[in-house]
This record gives sequence, structure tokens and C-alpha cells, in this order.
Amino acid sequence: MGTLTRKGFIGKSAHVIASGALAAALHEGRAQGSASSIQDSKSQHPNILMILADDLGWGDLSCYGAPDLKTPHLDRLAAEGVRFENFYANCPVCSPTRAALLTGRYPEMVGVPGVIRTHANNSWGRLAPDAKLLPAILQSAGYTSAIVGKWHLGLETPSLPNERGFDFFHGFLGDMMDDYYTHLRHGNNYMRLNGETIDPKGHATDLFTEWACECLRAQKRGKPFFLYLAYNAPHDPIQPPQEWLDRVRRRAPQMDERRAKLAAFIEHMDDGIGKVLAALKEAGLEKDTLVVFTSDNGGLVSAGANNGPWRAGKGTMYEGGLRVPMIARWPGRIAAGTRSERIALTMDLFPTFAEAAGATVRHEIDGRSFLPALLGQTQPEPERDLFFGRREGGKGFDGGTIECIRRGDWKLLRSRPGAPFELYNLKEDPYEKTDLAQTHPEKVRELSAALEAQLRRYAAVPWK
Repeated sequence: MGTLTRKGFIGKSAHVIASGALAAALHEGRAQGSASSIQDSKSQHPNILMILADDLGWGDLSCYGAPDLKTPHLDRLAAEGVRFENFYANCPVCSPTRAALLTGRYPEMVGVPGVIRTHANNSWGRLAPDAKLLPAILQSAGYTSAIVGKWHLGLETPSLPNERGFDFFHGFLGDMMDDYYTHLRHGNNYMRLNGETIDPKGHATDLFTEWACECLRAQKRGKPFFLYLAYNAPHDPIQPPQEWLDRVRRRAPQMDERRAKLAAFIEHMDDGIGKVLAALKEAGLEKDTLVVFTSDNGGLVSAGANNGPWRAGKGTMYEGGLRVPMIARWPGRIAAGTRSERIALTMDLFPTFAEAAGATVRHEIDGRSFLPALLGQTQPEPERDLFFGRREGGKGFDGGTIECIRRGDWKLLRSRPGAPFELYNLKEDPYEKTDLAQTHPEKVRELSAALEAQLRRYAAVPWK
């Protein structure tokens, strides 16, 4: 089992730490290079703090236009960095997007077309054993790595965080929690400190915030790190601490109860993020750290989420299910108070982080780095089709898939398995109000052929 020390993240992973000698090297900040070479690289290669929210709608931050909630810490992060207007999650549900983030691949290409769950008969993915994850890539550039919070990419060997490249894990293996205070899912305790089952007390958001702050305070200066902080919030059950709900009720007594609870839940998470950013600053690491914040998919409409002007929400192939907020800050490198219209996906963060870290990616990935654009340099958008998919069980899916392709301004999708294609032009109709499939059959044929070819690629990858 690994431990968190004042020197940094030290984990006992079969893939990362092969011997006591390597563990000692990590302890001294010398893994994959000398301490001096790592120190010298700090001016160029940042620490990376990746913060992921769960089911946060595009319009559910005040800096993205929410009129009825207050998110001062994420607003400040946006004011000090760049806010993306056209950032897409790789999937409208949890596990696939997380797989895309950590592998740089379409999730179907690493065996995660749908949600990984407790029960095998309702689990729709298995992280490919040979998938190469971001922490292992960053280790080659001298980085240590930790994940705090929600994993959701496997409940057992060989799909546990410490087995897939992370030096340190303090969090939750499963999908959703049935209660944010008991932390149980279907009666199972999925809370772990590396390989040890733990039973901490408190609201999960507060715990993850506290553990992330501990990680940052433990960092050794000059040893670059990757910290992946993945909150469960604001995924249902919508369960804000009472004092946060009381604040919203005092401020807006007329607000609908469902919306008030979600607003309080998001504001509580924002407060936790503020504490994490404060810990980063107190540790003297703020200027040397690239911070990225986004969500794994759009907000759940039935829970009261605000997805901005976009159609529908979580679980769908419409824009509200796929477009998510994305904010990046790197003091002195990313211009403060800027906005970007660039189109990018979750999987693009993998090569972006690798490039920022000076790490070489030697295997095939689907993501494209947008680091030059982040740094204000001219970088044309890559000419590529964008694909989205979801496999699911239950009524309406029965193990089937929904899928989508975007080519330029054109978007073709199936809203349910076996349904007719729908076609939209996002330049002329960004809110997807007018289906053009009947009036543009040639475009349907063109895009459906490209989509079919992509689905054939996916079919070669086992996911059970």
C-alpha cells in the first residue's frame, strides 16, 4: 500500500513502482531523471491539477451565465485564465468520458462504451488491460501522480487506480453514491486509501476537498506532479449540506426547491474548489501549476440542471448532453480573462497535458493537443470528424447504442437505438430545433457512412 508523505505521492503500483530502489528515487524526487533536471524543467513544465465535476451543466456556473447561483471561486479561475465556449465531453455519461480523459482515446477504443457499474448484468464497459493511462506517460517526464475522488473505471484488479499508473489514490472506486454521508453504493463501501478499504466520516465533497489539500501541502518543491481531483458532485442524489441549502433559501426564497438544492450543491463544490486553489497558493505552487476544470457530461435536466441554451442534457446526443464548461489557468502563460471558441474534447486534454509536461506519447491516440492555442499562439483547428456514443441497458436501450458524428457545422445523430437519423446544421441552428434529414438526404448518406466506419473500429475492441 502506498502512502502520502511530505515528499510527495509515493504509491506501490505494479505498473509504476517496480522496486524499493525506484520508490526511494521517487521519494528523493529523482525518478526518471535527476533532481536538478526536474528542477530545471519547472520553468517550462508545469504541475497539473485536473478538476472534474460530475454532471455539471454548461450553464450552471455564474461565469457561464447562471443567474441564480454563485460560484465565485470558479469565476475567479476563469477571470485569471481562459474560458472555453465549445468544449465537449467525449460522452454524455460518466465512465466513457473519464476513460477518454485518461487515455486520449475514444472511450470505445479502450473498452468503455458505457457506464461501469456494480452489477455485471448492468455494466457496459471494461477498461482495456493494455490501455496506456496519462499518469504512466507523465511519469516518463518525472511526474508523480495522484487521484482524489471518483475513479469509476473499474472495481477490481486489474482496473484499480494504483494498478493503472497512479502513485496515490484516496477516493471512491464506484459510480454514484447512494448517500453523500454514508458513501455506500448498493450497500458496498467503495472508499479506498490506495488498496485499503476505509470508512471516513463526512460529506464526500468535503472529504475530497480535504484530501486534495493534503496532497498539495505534501508536495516537494521542484518535483512536478499531476493531481486528478474528481468530485462526485453535483451528481444525484442532490444532497447539499443543510447550511448551504439554508444560504440559498435565505438569498432566494422564491426559488423552486429542486433548483435550490442543486444550486446549493454546486455552490458547496465551488467552495471546496476554492479551498483547493488556496492550498495550491499557500504551498507556493500556484504560478507553476496548470489548472483545468471541466465536467464529465452535461447536467441532468430532471435534477434541475441548467445546460444554457443547448438542447436537452445528460445522457443524450444533443448539445446539452455533450457541451460542458471548461476553464484553464496557468499564470503568466495563459492570458487572463480570455475566451476561446475553439472546439475541443475531453480526450484532447491527454496530449495537451503530455505536451505541457514534456512527455512523449509513443502510441496511437485520438486526441489532439491544443496547448499552443491555450498559450495564445495561432493554432488551426484540426480537420477531423468528431464521434460520440453511448451503450446502455434498461428500457429504451436494451444493450444498444446511440451515436453521433460532427463534421464541420453538420451533426448527425440517433436519439435512441435504431431510431432514424437526425441532421442539424449547428452554424445555422445551434439549438437543434430543425431536423434536416429529410431535406438533405445526401448529407445523411455521407455522414452515416463515416459513422459506420467508426463503429466498425469500435467493434474490434472487447468491452465485456
